[in-house]
Amino acid sequence: MNLSVKIFISLVLAVIVGLIAGEPALPFINWWIAPIGTIFINLIKMMIVPVVLCSLVVGMTSLGDTSKLGRIGVKTILLYLVTTAIAIVIGFGVAGLAHPGLGLQMTTDAVVKVKEAPSIMQVFVAMIPANPVQSMAKADILPVIVFALFIGVGILKVGGERADILIKFFDACAEVSYKIIGIVMSFAPIGVFALLLPVVAKNGPSVLLPLISVIACVAVGCVIHAVGVYSTLAKVWGSHTPVQFFRGMSEAMLIAFTTCSSAAALPVNMKNSQEKLGVSRDVSSFVLPLGATINMDGTALYMGVCSLFIANVFGIDLTYGQMAMIVLTGTLASIGTAGVPGAGLIMLAMVLQSVNLPMEGLALVAGIDRVLDMFRTCLNITGDGAVAIVMDQEEKNYAAKKAKAAA
Repeated sequence: MNLSVKIFISLVLAVIVGLIAGEPALPFINWWIAPIGTIFINLIKMMIVPVVLCSLVVGMTSLGDTSKLGRIGVKTILLYLVTTAIAIVIGFGVAGLAHPGLGLQMTTDAVVKVKEAPSIMQVFVAMIPANPVQSMAKADILPVIVFALFIGVGILKVGGERADILIKFFDACAEVSYKIIGIVMSFAPIGVFALLLPVVAKNGPSVLLPLISVIACVAVGCVIHAVGVYSTLAKVWGSHTPVQFFRGMSEAMLIAFTTCSSAAALPVNMKNSQEKLGVSRDVSSFVLPLGATINMDGTALYMGVCSLFIANVFGIDLTYGQMAMIVLTGTLASIGTAGVPGAGLIMLAMVLQSVNLPMEGLALVAGIDRVLDMFRTCLNITGDGAVAIVMDQEEKNYAAKKAKAAA
């Protein structure tokens, strides 16, 4: 049986068992089953830094020159920003049709504490690791990416036999990392079941029903964005049918959906993008780690839905100007909150503040944030795969034009 099918079956079983068991079974589940999920997450996290470091170094040396890095980098970031803006608009569209929260009178005295989002300059400063080993130990992906790029540039500058030795070393390390990921993924069905069961047992249908309209809007919006935008990009640039694209992405999507972590899905996404979607290693090694930190299409879509939901609950009519401000703020915030834990609530807080919506609305959304996070993280890493396909084809076209001009 295909691994993706096994993971999906375990996901369905976790929902069924969780709903049947309910909250009374939580002590048993938390004591005996939840730790298995934690072990699975730790196994995946164990490989994040080795995969990112080794793959990026190999990818950088495969590029051959720094101009190619700049060309890919600028195009990748622009494409991520464009898809982020589209995601917010889709969120508005779905929420505008469904009107989540309309007529719902909810009052709350709860206050959600949200970390202050760092400024753009603080993000740039944090990208440069003062201690690369410490960054790797803390699994701070952006500093690790920068460090790996410097190693790759350094190897290219050295050249010759010594450079070849280092390239072969990092290449071998990357291959070993992929093999270990394959071993870890064989335990994914068990890990997914153990991760999802406590969430379902704790929340159950009674907690989710009052806010089911928000969950439905985010879920539908994510499906529309994935099919309408991502599969279209994969078809137009990579000649992948939607079925081929989602089949290639399925394992990474399910891991992201269950773990709510783009970083946790990154090793699987890198492996499958090369093996199943045909993306070259040099492109995937750069585009995917970058996307795991700055591509937040799912979070952007969630902001569009949640801002309209909060406006409806508090009886506020959003103007087109406010909606445009949400699109602009949300798009820029996707870079400003790159790699920050709890980025979804931080971005939502920034958006609510920018259009003067009640900050108390955060408390309403925070209760179901874990459920919403599953959908938005799944969409985020799907976008990473689609952009990797686009950039890979762009580089192939560039190489073909260059070869034709030379001839």
